[in-house]
Amino acid sequence: MKLRRAVGSLLAGLSLAFGVGISQDASAAEQVLKLGTLAPSSSPWGQVFRVWEKAVKEKSGGRIELQFFYNAQQGDEGAMVAKIKSGQLDGAAVTSVGLSKIHKPILAVQLPGLWRSWGQLDGARDKLKAEFEKGAADAGFFIGGWRDVGQVRLMSKGFAVKSPDDLRGKKPYMWREDIISPVLYQVIGGVTPVPLNVPEVLPNLNTGAVNVVISPSLAAEQLQWASKLDHINGDSSGYMIGAMVFSSKRLDALPADLRAVVTDTGKVASAALTARIRNEDAAAFGRMKGKMTVVDVSVDDVAKWAGIFKQVRARLAQGTFAPDLVSRIEGYAK
Repeated sequence: MKLRRAVGSLLAGLSLAFGVGISQDASAAEQVLKLGTLAPSSSPWGQVFRVWEKAVKEKSGGRIELQFFYNAQQGDEGAMVAKIKSGQLDGAAVTSVGLSKIHKPILAVQLPGLWRSWGQLDGARDKLKAEFEKGAADAGFFIGGWRDVGQVRLMSKGFAVKSPDDLRGKKPYMWREDIISPVLYQVIGGVTPVPLNVPEVLPNLNTGAVNVVISPSLAAEQLQWASKLDHINGDSSGYMIGAMVFSSKRLDALPADLRAVVTDTGKVASAALTARIRNEDAAAFGRMKGKMTVVDVSVDDVAKWAGIFKQVRARLAQGTFAPDLVSRIEGYAK
């Protein structure tokens, strides 16, 4: 009941921020922007997106609508980005993995072992945002607002993972489109990662083909992964970011007033998600701690992970990312 009241209060506040009421206009729109997301409709992301849909419709007098396709209906993030390029979609809510399909350097913010707080990540992202947004624009995309996914934590089934050595012989899920995870497991050695797209993870957890997941708590909870796991590490290994992206060509084709409605309300939605997702991710971790075995790592184990992460960053700076970019990002983390 407390969670429901909190959700209701937040959505009411978001409606006020947008300046919209609660009625629905059933008239047909002149323009419809089709947007994809991996998030379930009932998730915190979906709840904010529905308020955003309503705000766009009301502020435009029903002339333009947002139409979200939830639960990976349009495929994983790589597929959604490809559909935006081909004109089958007009935009998508994506994580850093999807952003890397638009402008690869953005994924460097997710290099492991860097950030110790959201504030530290925010500072680095603010410094890099202009060049990232230019890179996306050069690729034909408009970043309509940055948002977050949550603190990344290691979860497992049937065993604890304290040090990198504990992953050897295990079967961690690896996002098929991620370019950092393969290097991580190569550096650790003896690991058999299972490359999957996001919709494939739950069936593989059900069969035991996957027994380790590295994910934000809220995402693991909303995608029903958490119920299949019984250990969670107390320490976070990173912070996952994302953004709302649009086809620049599609936005530019809109009348100026409708384009302003979409981009202005998008900024409000992204700001709301930033605050909400951080709080709800922390709350999800709290719920998991009550249901799962919390794994605490020793000082020696922390040092082992730090050494692995340093090697991963060094390897990725040898061709995947520009050495100067990796060096700058490491500098922002000090």
